[in-house]
Amino acid sequence: MSANAASRLLQHYVDNFRRLPWRSPPGSPPPEPYRVWLSEVMLQQTTVAAVTPRFERFLERWPTIEALAAAPGADVMQEWAGLGYYARARNLHRLAIEVTDGGSSERQLPADPEALRALPGVGAYTAGAVASFAYERRAALGTRGLGS
Repeated sequence: MSANAASRLLQHYVDNFRRLPWRSPPGSPPPEPYRVWLSEVMLQQTTVAAVTPRFERFLERWPTIEALAAAPGADVMQEWAGLGYYARARNLHRLAIEVTDGGSSERQLPADPEALRALPGVGAYTAGAVASFAYERRAALGTRGLGS
């Protein structure tokens, strides 16, 4: 891509980006990894319109990955009700527990896409999204059916 095309594309984003609670505005520090991961899991096969209020409720109830890990699984499942694909909620809770209690010294989501992929329920796209959006790493966003 030429420098001019890249500049135009970036300017288009600055002029037209959508304000969403899991994104940082252009020129701001990146969003917290927990927010990016939570939104990516919630947005799997669910619309932005349906996810936005649920995302905000989740954050009010469990503002950190540690808080989510400490929550009873039944509470997480109850809060997830209506978003469908309940395996996502179970994996969300399992991942939070693993990251905070499972021997991780950092007690946060890793920045490395391969380390992210090793966690429950994290595929190529979610790993790439967390690494790219939250940690500003160069990471491909894998897509189903293209060998990623």
